[in-house]
Amino acid sequence: MKNVTKASINDLDSIVHIDIDVIGNDSRRNYIKHTIREGRCIIVTEENSISGFLTYDTNFFGCTFLSLIIVSPTKRRQGYASSLISYMLSHSPTQKIFSSTNESNESMQKVFNSNGFIRSGIVENLDEGDPEIIFYTKKLRT
Repeated sequence: MKNVTKASINDLDSIVHIDIDVIGNDSRRNYIKHTIREGRCIIVTEENSISGFLTYDTNFFGCTFLSLIIVSPTKRRQGYASSLISYMLSHSPTQKIFSSTNESNESMQKVFNSNGFIRSGIVENLDEGDPEIIFYTKKLRT
């Protein structure tokens, strides 16, 4: 059974290991450590093993922005990203929730669409020839 919760500093090495598997280096280690300390890093576990993580902030025009949604390559397409997003739809500190992905990342676009996000805009020139698509949804009322 999947369990979604805030990360603790004890989870840092496991989270960074997943990030290294995805991007090939530990360049985001300090960023991830900072988000854990501020309570802005969420993990999804199964059988006491971390399968993915999400980081967010509220600096996007005062709204929640899901900055990273990272799932271990061996755990993809099994609902882990949706579990992380679902947690944020209930626990977001703001009513409006945004995130983004590259136009070329069709699988992540499908994840956003299946979790109730709609396209909200596009940013050119971040990655040459691969625009960033902004997605938006509202926090679920609890």
